[in-house]
Order: sequence, then C-alpha cells, then structure tokens
Amino acid sequence: MDEDRADQDQEDEWLRQSNLIYGGLLGVGIVLIQPFLTAGELDTAATVCVYSFAVAIPLLAALVIVNQQETFRRRPTPSIVVAATKAIAQTAGFVGVVAAFWHISWIAGVVLLASGLVGVGAHSAGLTRLERGGPSVPRPGTGSADSQP
Repeated sequence: MDEDRADQDQEDEWLRQSNLIYGGLLGVGIVLIQPFLTAGELDTAATVCVYSFAVAIPLLAALVIVNQQETFRRRPTPSIVVAATKAIAQTAGFVGVVAAFWHISWIAGVVLLASGLVGVGAHSAGLTRLERGGPSVPRPGTGSADSQP
C-alpha cells in the first residue's frame, strides 16, 4: 500500500513540475516576443525567436489544459500525441529563449545554450540518483532525511 501511495505522490509531483514548466515557458515566450511585434525587419535570431514561440505558445497552452485534466484525474495521459507535443513545445520554447538571447548578444545565446544543457544534465543526474534510492541524508536541523522543512 505504501508503494502505491509513493507512486501516486511521484505522479502528482511530475504533474506539478510539468505545469510549472509549461506556464513558465508560456510567460517567458509572451514577454520575449513583445518587442518584435512592432519591430520592422527582424534579424535571423529574432526571426527564429518569433517562429519558435509561434510553435511553442499554442502547444504549451494546450498542454496546460491537458495537465489540469491530468491533475484532476491524478494520472498522466498515455497519449503518444501528448508526449510528442511536450517534446516539440519544450524544444521550441527553449530554442526561442536561446534565439532571443542570441539576438541581444551571440555570446549570451551560447552561454544560455550551454548552461541550459548543463541544467538538463544536472536535473537528469539528480532525478536518476533520487529514483534509484541513493542513501538518505538528514536535512539540516531535522535529524531525519524524510522530514519536510
């Protein structure tokens, strides 16, 4: 029974994280494309930014709605279409952010791209370590690894 509860808690957490990702990328995309709405001719980086968010924004909005239904049902959808949409929307959003920074400075774009890849690696390594059940480390001041701050 405890394993079923742990699995449900994990699914609930994934749904919360997904909603944070989708909402964050939506907000960033809307803010980043605003200067380009009234701009004349766009350079290549700005054009890539606008096209990337033209793809990402509607997909991310749809995923927020799907995620709300998943949260209500307390389970993720097994849909291959949704899985593909997640990959496309998140990739397009990341490309749009990198392109916006590239528009400002190509060095800033490269730095953002590199730090984003490092961040994905750190997230993957941390999640893998947590899921494999590495040794518990007590939280400072609690004396227990399972205590919440």
